[in-house]
Amino acid sequence: MSEVVKVSELVQFLGLEIVTGDEEALTRHITTGDISRPGLELTGYFNYYSHNRLQLFGNKEITFAQRMTEDERLMVMRRMCCEDTPAFIVSRGLEVSKEMVQACDEYKIPLLRSKISTSRLMGELSSYLEGELAPRTNVHGVLVDVYGLGVLIQGDSGIGKSETALELVQRGHRLIADDRVDIYKQDELTLIGEPAKVLEHLIEIRGVGIIDVMNLFGASAVRGSMEVQLVVYLENWTQEKTYDRLGSADEVVQLGGVDIPRIKIPVKTGRNVSIIVEVAAMNFRAKSMGYDATKEFESRLSRLIEENSGI
Repeated sequence: MSEVVKVSELVQFLGLEIVTGDEEALTRHITTGDISRPGLELTGYFNYYSHNRLQLFGNKEITFAQRMTEDERLMVMRRMCCEDTPAFIVSRGLEVSKEMVQACDEYKIPLLRSKISTSRLMGELSSYLEGELAPRTNVHGVLVDVYGLGVLIQGDSGIGKSETALELVQRGHRLIADDRVDIYKQDELTLIGEPAKVLEHLIEIRGVGIIDVMNLFGASAVRGSMEVQLVVYLENWTQEKTYDRLGSADEVVQLGGVDIPRIKIPVKTGRNVSIIVEVAAMNFRAKSMGYDATKEFESRLSRLIEENSGI
């Protein structure tokens, strides 16, 4: 779990211009993904001022501030500069007043600027910060991008999860994380998985050791993060157990507070698990788009029964 994001990390990620602020100022911490648009504060109303948030100035705020006197602008900006205020950001590449620069310099708070629109900038700020500050948990498995679908391969130790992922990479799919997948909840229905920093782009193959997938297969063989949309659980095949043959058993597993569909694949000699995972991903996408082969089979069977019963 990331408890804070440094302003310098935000600057680098969004390519923000540093209007004022030294290296020390850029080490300030952002502790919340909420963004403040200081409208009432510019009028002098500070009763509910969210001083620990990023302060975003758009066209409305800058235009309103231009109507104030220089002394008023400086007084208001000084009041907005608190010990835990991370930074001020101006959108649309708008001009900043010398009073804003002066107040930021006095309190060593970074003043940043972006050329993009206010609403778009606010969305990008919120999306980045919520992702970085979200509580994280980790699960055991391998996360692979299969035809644009985030497939989490799980199963008992030694069953061949990493080998299956390696073969999928050879077939043109992309590795996100091997062995340990860090997951966080982006929203109520979306779960994002990413690799632990120490394991990024790496995969362990028993008998071979650690291999660097990006180094061996190229940058197109890896991906930094991916939504977890399907869990494929690999289990040892046993003759005594009855397995779902029609695909009518809908099963879900809860990860990080989100319900994710899960299918179980029995593994035994002679089965090409990587191809089965590919087909499972394609079949899942087909179901998501409204086509269900199981229902089609049941419909055909019903029609056949009706035709034969009429003889």
